[in-house]
Amino acid sequence: MSVNEKSKQKAKAPIAPQVGPSVWAVSDGRAGNAAQVRSIVQALAATGRWMRIAHIQGQGHRDTPITLTPRAPWTWLRGPRWPLEKFALPPEQRSVLSPPWPDVWIAAGRRSAPFTAAVRELSGGKTLTVQVLDPKSSHDAFDLIVVPEHDELDGPNVIRTVGAPSYFSPDNIEDAGQAFADLADENGRSCIVILGGDSKAHTFTDAIADKLGEDLTRLSGLGWRLRITTSRRTPVPIVAKMRALADRIGARFWSGPEDGPNPYLAWLLYSDAAIVTEDSANMLSDAAWHGLPIHIARLEGSSPKFDRFHESLIRRGCARWFEGFLEGWSYEPLREADRVAEEIVKQLLARHPQPKLKTLDDSGDKVVLPDWMQ
Repeated sequence: MSVNEKSKQKAKAPIAPQVGPSVWAVSDGRAGNAAQVRSIVQALAATGRWMRIAHIQGQGHRDTPITLTPRAPWTWLRGPRWPLEKFALPPEQRSVLSPPWPDVWIAAGRRSAPFTAAVRELSGGKTLTVQVLDPKSSHDAFDLIVVPEHDELDGPNVIRTVGAPSYFSPDNIEDAGQAFADLADENGRSCIVILGGDSKAHTFTDAIADKLGEDLTRLSGLGWRLRITTSRRTPVPIVAKMRALADRIGARFWSGPEDGPNPYLAWLLYSDAAIVTEDSANMLSDAAWHGLPIHIARLEGSSPKFDRFHESLIRRGCARWFEGFLEGWSYEPLREADRVAEEIVKQLLARHPQPKLKTLDDSGDKVVLPDWMQ
């Protein structure tokens, strides 16, 4: 058989069906929103959880997340549905709103909410729709709404979380641990410093950066190993200051690919404490997922919603305000994505009950089922 014939035969080989429900992960392109959807999807895919819903034969499986970027004048409108919402999207994105519909649609961001509502209706209610963050519209258009408790939303289909639903899969943790195994030798008095930036509520000023730099210099002199990372929102001059500071005090620093592979997860794994600026629910929740003692660094500005969020972390024992020194304490890690994923599994099983399984083997002895099947 020639190479060409082999290639043709391989191309005609049947594709194995994908097991389990189809889950579409949707965001409006904002990194924070995409991260929350990704966390819930990964929690849903945890082995024990996925095996409970593996009997569902979904259609329209997708291997990559979906980004929807609607345009004006649709983005000026409020409401669970937009007129002709498909045409709010650029032409290359419109095919998303076509069958076969997924079993689960998980989206985040107000601009994705009209499409969540549309898919629920277009699928005849067969798609379980999960909207993350306040959709700013009627709750009845969605099956589940996931919001941080500091938003103070209530309703029979509302799940309130403390902060953002962070999640780190065992595979990702193992990969990060192996890729940065050298950090294991630096356990004890190691601290990850996670810097955000400017937002609607907060501003990362030069004065705050200078004061933080003085505190970090003092901590380094006391023997703390510092690992400093910035975000997309960190102002460029602040990034430059922190990079120079890291060089001066011998701290590790990462702000992008130019600094090598991203060590963020490894630094969370191999640190004993965290300093996190107050502006990001995602970054604070990431540190709380790992159970790190969180020292919240103040920025300029505030908002009632963020104030409530910070107080909720402090009440739970996850965090304290950063006053220039580091402390150690312990608490139950914050695992909100798992709680959301459990509710999704519950609703899926109500729609697609597990088939009855024989509990007797050939000899008549009872077969003990694993926990996830009981």
